[in-house]
Formats: sequence, structure tokens, C-alpha cells
Amino acid sequence: MTEQLYLADDAMTTFEATVERALDDRVVLDRTHFYPTGGGQPHDTGTLRVAASATNDGADGQTAEAADAGRRWRVVDVQKTDTIYHTLEPVEAASADDPVPLPEPGTAVIGEIAVDRRRAHSRYHTAQHLLSALLVDEFDASTTGNQLYDDHAHLDAAYDRFEASDLDRIETRLNELIDEDRPVERYTMERAAAEETLDTDRTRIDLLPDSITELRIVEIGSPGGADDGAEPYDRTACAGTHVATTTDIGRVVVTGRETKGSDEERVRFALADHLGEA
Repeated sequence: MTEQLYLADDAMTTFEATVERALDDRVVLDRTHFYPTGGGQPHDTGTLRVAASATNDGADGQTAEAADAGRRWRVVDVQKTDTIYHTLEPVEAASADDPVPLPEPGTAVIGEIAVDRRRAHSRYHTAQHLLSALLVDEFDASTTGNQLYDDHAHLDAAYDRFEASDLDRIETRLNELIDEDRPVERYTMERAAAEETLDTDRTRIDLLPDSITELRIVEIGSPGGADDGAEPYDRTACAGTHVATTTDIGRVVVTGRETKGSDEERVRFALADHLGEA
């Protein structure tokens, strides 16, 4: 199974790895910082290139791997099933008669994640956590689903109907929470301990497969941090990427709502800078 480096450090955007398998247009790496589609967050994109790590020992002064150093592919999709698969396209166009081969198993490669896309997803994902916590606190409305993009997002909540005044109130309170510069921490926790101590209305641990026994918790703390003794604003089981503090999100605009059923509402939101607003 590919080591999921983004779980421990979701700010890193360049890393080294080794190709374990190559099949069709996909490769499996021994470790990756590329986030695979999941949890309402789209996959990362970026590039993969052969590392210049081989020594020059061939008759012509270099090994085959050294000659291929710098060969690059675009990473256009990342999916997690039995392991994590990275779908590649050659950076330079290749003809059908002369396709660019994938890197062979054992090849040392360097992955570089598209920073702007990752940053946008991290900002939206942290904003969604704040919004989910706010809706539970002030409307008793639990999140039933969410979907993030790189320029907008939406969240579905168990609620009868949000009025225009509710949306104004949500936007105002959400930006107040953002401006409080609350720290965003990540840590692991045994599932049994999490089920015993955390609010399942927020964490939705009950929706996770029983096979998951260790959880990654994303915690949005109090404005003064851990030293002020106050309870965190939110703790949620989540494998997604996030920003370091709430001010990194920037101002959020609630752009609308729609009814998704008799007791479910969708709230749409976007970052102000993605709407061309200051």
C-alpha cells in the first residue's frame, strides 16, 4: 500500500518516491503527497519526473536512468482503491507510433503538486469544516454531504429551509470565526477513544467502515490556541488537506441555497477572491 504522506504533512508539495508498478497509463508509487479523490475533495494534479539520482557508470559516461533524468509526465488523476493510482500523460506530445513509456518499476521519481489547486482545495476544505460546525451549533443542522472544487464549494445539511436572513447570518458568523485566527491541527486517534470522547454529530465516525481503527482528526482550535484552556471549536475525522490557521482561508461569501429534499438544504459558498471581490 502506498504510504500516504499527505496525512502527516499536507503542506508539502514536492517529494521523492520510487515507482512500484506501471500499468497502462497509471503508476503506483511507494509513497505520495498527491491527494486522491475522496471525502468531497478532488484529486491533486501536478507533474512526475525521473530523478537525476543515478551515477555515471556506463560506457558512454551515464546510465540509462541518468539519460532519462528529467523526463516528465503530467499527473492528471489520482484515485485510491486497493492502493493509490496516479494517471499520467506525457508532457511532450507523442505520436501513436512512438508513445512515451511510463517510468519503469524501481525508477526514482520526483513529484511536484500543482500548488494553486492544492491551496484552493485546502482553503475550501477548512472553510467547510467551520461551516459544518457552525450549522450544528446554531441551527442543529448536521452535514450530510459536501463537494469542493478549486473555485467554489457546496455543503448539504439536514435542515428544513434556510431563509435569506439565515444565509446572511451564516456568512457573517463564518467570517468572524475565520478572522479569529484559530489554529488548525491534525493528529491521529484510536477509533474507540474517538467514539467515546468526540461528538459523533460532528465527526460522523459512524459512517466510516469498521475496518478503520485509527482516525486522522482535524481540529480547529480556540482563538488563543491550546494554551488558553478553551475547548476546540471543532474536531472532525478527515483525511483531506487543510490550511494552518483559519485566516489562511480568506473571506468567504455564501452565494446561495437550494432545496435538496423535504428535510435537506444545500448551501453554496465561494472564496471572495475567486469571485473577484477584495
